Amino acid sequence: MSEDCIFCSIVDGDIPSRTVYEDDETLAFLDANPLAPGHTLVIPKAHHERLNDLPEDLGTEVFDTLHYLVPAVEDAVGADASNVAFNNGAEAGQEVPHVHGHIIPRFEGDGGAPVHAIAGQRPDLSEDDLDDIVADIKARA
Repeated sequence: MSEDCIFCSIVDGDIPSRTVYEDDETLAFLDANPLAPGHTLVIPKAHHERLNDLPEDLGTEVFDTLHYLVPAVEDAVGADASNVAFNNGAEAGQEVPHVHGHIIPRFEGDGGAPVHAIAGQRPDLSEDDLDDIVADIKARA
């Protein structure tokens, strides 16, 4: 646990939350600043700042919790769909440095946008650029 992490304080019970699910490894609660009714955060109880830091088995637990909760959240608020996303690092918009997945219920006509809208302008990449990126990723995976 990290002493100055708000999510660790929620896990420890020092800060209240509107908990919707808890198991040995994960905790899910309503976002305090929701983008939609039912906006839920899923976190590992153990402190890890980024997905890159998360052990594989704990990553599986987090995803399993997201997978389990998506239909429950959508049904509870009558959502037509949902966005499920992670902001991974400050430059990506991560405001709390503790891994957390968002379940954001979506409704017809809600004015929201798809995940492709969050990155700004699309890069102009050639076929060679794309091939180089694929090779670089494969070399690191």
